[in-house]
Amino acid sequence: MNDPAAPPAPADRGRELRALALLFLRLGTTAFGGPAAHIAMMEDEVVRRRGWLSHASFLDMISACNLIPGPNSTEMAIHIGHRRAGLVGLAVAGACFVVPAALITAALAWAYVAFGAMPQMAGVLYGIKPVIIAVVVQAIWRLARSALQTRFLIALTVAATIAAFAGVDEMVILFAAGLIAIVISRFRESQAGASATGALVTASKVAATTAMPFSLSGLFLIFLKIGAVLFGSGYVLLAFMQADLVDRTHWLTQAQLLDAVAIGQITPGPVLSTATFVGYLLGGKAGAVLATVGIFLPAFVFVSISGPLLPRLRRSPIAGAFLDGVNAGSFALMVAVTWQLGRAAVVDATTAALVLISAIMLLRFRLNSAWLIVMGGAVGALAAAFR
Repeated sequence: MNDPAAPPAPADRGRELRALALLFLRLGTTAFGGPAAHIAMMEDEVVRRRGWLSHASFLDMISACNLIPGPNSTEMAIHIGHRRAGLVGLAVAGACFVVPAALITAALAWAYVAFGAMPQMAGVLYGIKPVIIAVVVQAIWRLARSALQTRFLIALTVAATIAAFAGVDEMVILFAAGLIAIVISRFRESQAGASATGALVTASKVAATTAMPFSLSGLFLIFLKIGAVLFGSGYVLLAFMQADLVDRTHWLTQAQLLDAVAIGQITPGPVLSTATFVGYLLGGKAGAVLATVGIFLPAFVFVSISGPLLPRLRRSPIAGAFLDGVNAGSFALMVAVTWQLGRAAVVDATTAALVLISAIMLLRFRLNSAWLIVMGGAVGALAAAFR
């Protein structure tokens, strides 16, 4: 049997590309449940069923994805494609995973623009939004187990959360948290037994008081930046969109942002396909394409660069410390933006009950979020019908 981590012979390249395309087209069309669920599905397909990778190689890829910015599940697809069929496999696997979700999201964006003002659509979104808040809370709860492993990381997360609520730029929070973690890690290595405390040094962000004029190039650059610095869970995307599209440019309203998140949740594939919805909402078909390319392009670049360096990245103490700090910053941003979105979604007793019930079903019974979203939409539609 061939080493599953070895690249295929040139004669097998076409067969490998077809297999990659079919697998990731199917996953991109049917994979609900968020990044953790996507990665679990990939592990089942490429390690257990097909034997393309050893379990150790698959875990190495997960480690590499955690050390570079970008959407983890999309990067896993790209890594698998690169390992199986080189740079062409990288492009095929990544595109086949992203494109179905983007097309579905674009279709829903068209429907939203065409029918969003209709009472039926408003009612459905009224019920879905509080469920989305519960889904994000679940993601925060799970992230806490990896982000808050030590007292130092807890303290760093608290400081970053305070900075986030104070309006500090999200990139400042992420990189400051990562650098502080490196400094503390190196200090502890050189000063055994010494205790250290740190305060997050931040710079206040001056919010725009008037809306910036919309441009397709500006839209592309915003999502390119987000794709290039997005560490941690895909839900951190909410914090970036809140800062850039709601607070700074005023291109989106708070309600539209929450609608975009809801649409992203009811579609399969990467959570970051939310960018497709926002792009269509702001700039039509061209905006959808540019936003999608902008947010996913960095993942292809980072994986092509980091793939050969994967073993070194995995063993690097400095990279590990930086990741710990960035995860703490990501956690803080998620907490802050979830609070803001929650205030917009929970508007009465019905929506409050939906959040509570959804959170219990997700955290206690681990129900698939897709079923809860369907339930929330049905409750919202019924509530609208009886008003």
